[in-house]
Amino acid sequence: MTQIPAAYRLRAFAATFFRRSIQRSRCEFLNLAQSSCRETQRTLLTDLLRLNQSSAFSRDYGLTERTTLQEFRERVPVADYELIRSYVDQVANGNHAALLGESNTLQMFAMTSGTTAASKLIPVTTRFLDDYRRGWQTWGIGTYSDHALLQKLNIVQISSSHQKTRTADGTPCGNISGLVAAMQKRAVRSLYTIPATVAEVADAEAKRYTILRLALADPWVGMIITANPSTLLQLAEFANTRAESLIRDIRNGGISGVGLPASQRRDFKSHLRPDVRRAAQLQQVIEHHGTLRPRECWPMLQALGVWCGGSAAAYIPKLRQVFDGITIRDHGLHASEGRMTLPLQDESSSGLLEIQTHFFEFLPVAEEVSTKPVVLEAHELRTGAEYYILLTTSSGLYRYNICDVVRCTGFFGTTPLLEFRHKGAHISSITGEKLAESQVVEAVNAAVLLCRVNLELFTLTPQWGEPPGYTLFVQGDFACGEREDLRLNQFAAVVDEQLACSNVEYREKRASGRLAPIRVQAWPPQRWEAFTKTRQSRSGGSLEQYKHPCLLPDPEFQNLFRGTEIQESFTR
Repeated sequence: MTQIPAAYRLRAFAATFFRRSIQRSRCEFLNLAQSSCRETQRTLLTDLLRLNQSSAFSRDYGLTERTTLQEFRERVPVADYELIRSYVDQVANGNHAALLGESNTLQMFAMTSGTTAASKLIPVTTRFLDDYRRGWQTWGIGTYSDHALLQKLNIVQISSSHQKTRTADGTPCGNISGLVAAMQKRAVRSLYTIPATVAEVADAEAKRYTILRLALADPWVGMIITANPSTLLQLAEFANTRAESLIRDIRNGGISGVGLPASQRRDFKSHLRPDVRRAAQLQQVIEHHGTLRPRECWPMLQALGVWCGGSAAAYIPKLRQVFDGITIRDHGLHASEGRMTLPLQDESSSGLLEIQTHFFEFLPVAEEVSTKPVVLEAHELRTGAEYYILLTTSSGLYRYNICDVVRCTGFFGTTPLLEFRHKGAHISSITGEKLAESQVVEAVNAAVLLCRVNLELFTLTPQWGEPPGYTLFVQGDFACGEREDLRLNQFAAVVDEQLACSNVEYREKRASGRLAPIRVQAWPPQRWEAFTKTRQSRSGGSLEQYKHPCLLPDPEFQNLFRGTEIQESFTR
C-alpha cells in the first residue's frame, strides 16, 4: 500500500500552480505580520467602516471611512450580541441594509452554539466568506509544506449543513463549513473522501455511520479534519461497535447499516461501490488488533486537524492514544464569528493573529469589571498576559466580545501569537477563587497521568453546601483491580491538589475551609449521551460544533437532570 496511485500523483502535480499561488499569499501575510501589524490593522478598520458605511447601523452610530480609531471607540461600546440583535433581525426579514453595505452581499447566517441561550444568527457575507476561505487555505498550505506527502493523499473533512433552516427572506442558516464544502470546485472536491452532501444527513448516528462507511473504504487518507477532537474519539469508538456491518457494506457495496433517504443514497451512490480487497484489509486489522485501529486502517495518515486549546485539550491525551503516532495540527482559534489565529507549526495551540481578516482589540482580563477599561490594539499586547478578544468584521460585528480569553505567547515580528485559554463564561467563583476551565483541564489531565486511569469525559460544576465546593462528574474506568469508590476518591484528591497548585485563590480558600474538597460522581455513558443531546438541542448548533464543557457553572448542569438519582462517591 506504499505505492500511491498514479492518478493521485498526477493530481498533485496538476495542483502545483494553485499551491504556489496560496504559498505566495501566505508569504505576503507573514511579511505583513513581521513588519507592520499596527498599520495593517488601522488600514483594515478604515476599509471595514467603508464597506458598511451605508447601513442603518453605521448611520445610527456615526461611522464612515473617515472615522478615526478614537472616534470609533467613543461611538461604539465594547459589546455582545445585543448591540446588533435588532439589526440582524431586520436583515433576517429581508432588510439587508440594516447592517450591511450595498456591495456586501449576504450569503447565509452562521448559527452559533451558545452555552445556554438560543442560537444567534451571525451574517456571513461574500467578503467574510472570501476571508474565511483564504484563512483555511493559508492553514492548509502551511500543513502541506510541513507534510509534503499530503499533496498526493486524500482528506477526510467532517462538516455540517449550511442550510438547516431558513430565515423569513429565504436566507440559509447553518454552518459555514457546509457552505465552503458545497462551493468547492470539482478539482478541489476530488481531494475529499467525504462528499459535501453528507453534511445534509440530519440523524447523528446515520451521519457517523455514513462518514465511516466512506472513510474506511479509502486507504489513501492522509489527513482528517474536524473541529473537536472528541468527534474523532466518538467515531473511533463507533467504528468498533459497528465494525462487522461497516466491513460488510464495503465488501458488498451500498450502505445498509443505517436508514437514509433515497435522495441521499443517490448522492452517495458513486462512492459506495463494492471493494472486496479493502474489506479484507480491514478484516485483517480486526483479527490482528481486535479493533479498527486508525493507524492500521489508514497507514498513510499524516495529520489530524483539530482544536487543541481550551477545553479541547482535555481530549488530546486520549486522541494521541487512539491515533498513536499521528501528528496533530491545531486549527487555530475560529468560530462562527470569524477566524482569529493561524498556527504556524504542528503540536501547538498557539497561533499568529490573522491581521488581514478582522480588526482586533483586546480587553485585559483584569479590566473586565472596570467602568472605563483600557482596550489595546494587537501590537500593544504583553507576552504572558491574558485578554478578551474583540472583533470588528466585514459581516457587521463591531467591537464584539466573543467571550474568548486568549493568552499572548509571544510575537512574530510585530504581531502577537495567541493561544485560546477558555471561554469567559466558563469561569466559576463561589468564594472568590475565579477557577478557569483551562485550570480544570490541566488539573484533570495531570491527575489522569498520576493515577493511571482511563478517563473518557468529565465536567466540574459548583456544589452548594456548607461549605460549598465542586463536584467532578466523570465517565471512565476506575476499577483496575481495586474498589471503584476508592479509586474515585484518590483521583478526586489529586485533582484537588492540582487545582490548589495552579490557582492560589483556590488553595487559600481550601486551606481556610471556605471551599470543600472535590467530590466525584461517576456517570454511565447513557447519562453523558443524554446530557450531550440535551445541551446540543438547546444550543441549536451542530453535533460537530458542540463544545463539551469541562467547567460548567451552576445551575445549568444540575437543572438538566433535576430529580434524577445518581450513585455518588466522595473524597473523604
